[in-house]
Amino acid sequence: MPPARLPILAIAVCVLLIVAALLGGVLAPYAADEADFGAVMVPPYGLEGGTVAHLLGTDQLGRDMLSRLIAGTRISMLTAGAAVLVAGTIGVLLGLIAGYLGGLVDAAIMRLVDAFLALPFILMALALVAALGTGVGNIILVMILTNWARYARLVRSEVLSIKRRDFVLLARVAGVRPLTIAMRHVLPNAQTSILVLAVLDVGRAIILESSLSFLGLGIQPPDMSWGLILAQGRTYMGIAWWLTVWPGLAIVLAVVCFNTVGERLRVKFDPRGAL
Repeated sequence: MPPARLPILAIAVCVLLIVAALLGGVLAPYAADEADFGAVMVPPYGLEGGTVAHLLGTDQLGRDMLSRLIAGTRISMLTAGAAVLVAGTIGVLLGLIAGYLGGLVDAAIMRLVDAFLALPFILMALALVAALGTGVGNIILVMILTNWARYARLVRSEVLSIKRRDFVLLARVAGVRPLTIAMRHVLPNAQTSILVLAVLDVGRAIILESSLSFLGLGIQPPDMSWGLILAQGRTYMGIAWWLTVWPGLAIVLAVVCFNTVGERLRVKFDPRGAL
């Protein structure tokens, strides 16, 4: 496939995943937890024993894999999206404050950022989940706590550069309030870098949520995510490969596509590679 078409395909997949997350209940052919003990471990359509009624096969309880993947898309995408949105908001505000005010405020915020960035995010997430417990709300909180520092450092570096430009200096001379300058003149000029990081962070958040769910520390039944589906199917890998291949493929595809879109945005907005 020509390289020029890869971003278009990646964008299409990302849009499809978002639509599946928002309209999963309408798109799924069956309820995700609907068991059919007369159709246990039916292979995907096209293989011997497969049926068009279950295009991606069924699991050990006769539940439709396509319906479960769509339900998992909803949890995986919404938790990742919520975590990126909240973590980005917190990090952007703290980075804006640190970069614009400078001095002791900058030093205090950046030492906190350094402390969070010094810890491997998976180990930090495991410790937080062990302390806070599992569940969708706690997983989102864990991802917020492990992601906000990256936004803060990025925005601070952007603000330090932007606040020295002529249009900001002229606004100061004109008597514009510091808060107005920061929100109307400085922050909008850093939005492209923030957008690129946010898109890339969706893939990172999906990996984190899937990893925790696979280890039994993330999403718990009756909720569903790709990592949890993967964990539940690993026992049957030898006799029903589709129980692990489909959720694993969904994770890989989502991460690769969001990373491709993020990289394309980075090249478009900053072809010199400064971001």
